[in-house]
Amino acid sequence: MKFLRRFLDKIKPSFEEDRKFGKLHSTFEGFETFLFVPKTVTAQGAHIRDSIDLKRTMSVVVISLMPCLLFGMWNTGFQYFKSLGMEQTFCQYFLFGFWKILPIIVVSYVVGLGIEFAFAQVRKHEINEGFLVSGILIPLIMPVDVPLWMVAIATAFAVILGKEVFGGTGMNIWNPALLARAFVFFAYPSQMSGDKNWIADGFTGATPLSMAASGTEKLTEQLPSASDLFIGFIPGSIGETSKLAILMGACILLFTGVASWRIMFAAAVGGLGMGWIFNLLALNPYMELPPYYHLLMGGFAFGVVFMATDPVSASQTATGKLIYGLLIGILIVIIRVLNPGFPEGAMLAILLMNTFAPLIDHYVVGANIRRRMKRAKTSI
Repeated sequence: MKFLRRFLDKIKPSFEEDRKFGKLHSTFEGFETFLFVPKTVTAQGAHIRDSIDLKRTMSVVVISLMPCLLFGMWNTGFQYFKSLGMEQTFCQYFLFGFWKILPIIVVSYVVGLGIEFAFAQVRKHEINEGFLVSGILIPLIMPVDVPLWMVAIATAFAVILGKEVFGGTGMNIWNPALLARAFVFFAYPSQMSGDKNWIADGFTGATPLSMAASGTEKLTEQLPSASDLFIGFIPGSIGETSKLAILMGACILLFTGVASWRIMFAAAVGGLGMGWIFNLLALNPYMELPPYYHLLMGGFAFGVVFMATDPVSASQTATGKLIYGLLIGILIVIIRVLNPGFPEGAMLAILLMNTFAPLIDHYVVGANIRRRMKRAKTSI
């Protein structure tokens, strides 16, 4: 590493403004700060007043996503060979999934980072590390058979219209990765719905959510067992199937203090509570589904742990986080059960609450001010 540091120090003057490669100053600085701790502090955009900076925060999130990514690679191979009626070794399952998922990750990072580098150069801004997380989240919430050109368009849409137009990292209203999925969902619905998309090379495999939305009788007998749903032996988006892997990631985020336990806890309570209310109504088989199944199916757990806790687009106040998370859990279950056109409610619920997060904080702060003013008048 000392050799690399000396090499960067040697070529650094050439990238200063008014020098030979001055136009690439932001690009060089981005690579330098990615490899080594920067000697400067943030002056605008995202501020984290702690011993951990933005780069390390993003790095922790990427590490927490590794269990989901690795299991997703294995499960991709497992579901493919299972659909063929073939048994393979653990390594064969994993290698098959690795080569199917790697191009999606490469396209996501190349397109997203390329756009961010271009915007930084034009604006003469520093390159932030925010896309380190979005670049891995976008592949994890896509079906394994999604066309690469579609990933590229969705990533460009999310970065340009969901992030850069608002000023870049720390300024966006909505979670960029969820915007990419929403774009694919509404622009190319055939690639994000139905059974044919969830197993590699066009083989079909019904997801638990599609089975639940079908409204058949004795639903719990037809769905995978709770243990299979928890471990992740089911078709689905690349990183969303294993709740065990998601739980491991959640433990990393909570232990390091990067994510809010209030949002995760409140969302789980909201989902369970809404599921219990539907159990009381029991107007159709979906409403009779045990509440905990909603936490195990689809993108509920993944969305709550990695998307809803996004520090930029989530509520900022302690009370606001509880309200924000509670409403996300409630809305996910409502959208799933009452709207057959959207069997997965996590994406829409989180994006909707991203929109209302500032309003929630506004009323929470206002309520605190009024309470303190009342207390001050009483003391006088």
